[in-house]
Amino acid sequence: MTLRRMDNVLIVVEDMEAAKALFRELGMELEGETQVEGPWVGDVIGLGDVRADIAMLRTPDGHGRVELTKFHRPEAVRAEPRDAPTNALGIRRIMFAVEGLDDVVARLRRHGAELVNEIAQYEDHYRLCFMRTPEGFILGLAEQLG
Repeated sequence: MTLRRMDNVLIVVEDMEAAKALFRELGMELEGETQVEGPWVGDVIGLGDVRADIAMLRTPDGHGRVELTKFHRPEAVRAEPRDAPTNALGIRRIMFAVEGLDDVVARLRRHGAELVNEIAQYEDHYRLCFMRTPEGFILGLAEQLG
């Protein structure tokens, strides 16, 4: 058996509506929403009796997905500081290829995202930046040049 694809990345959020709005602003499309609950969910993820809202968003090309989850039971816990540095162990960011980087940054700022440092240019190939969202996770944005 071989790997077929990466299906999605899960982000646990406190404010589902704000998180959905941020990803829609980035250009992702809401694929669907549901609520899951009961012991069967807990059996899968190892948390006991669970109730959670889920929203699945996909990239415009249909190949990438982000799953947002808001836990109602048990309540979500913070495992690290909200502003963990980019060299902290674990998953640090999700990178997206974008067009019009300056415009994307400005639009995401209206949703509370802030640059981690500055927009940088890698040779003649890319302009890149990291943005920390109000939920604390980092979005990497890369615009290919030329």
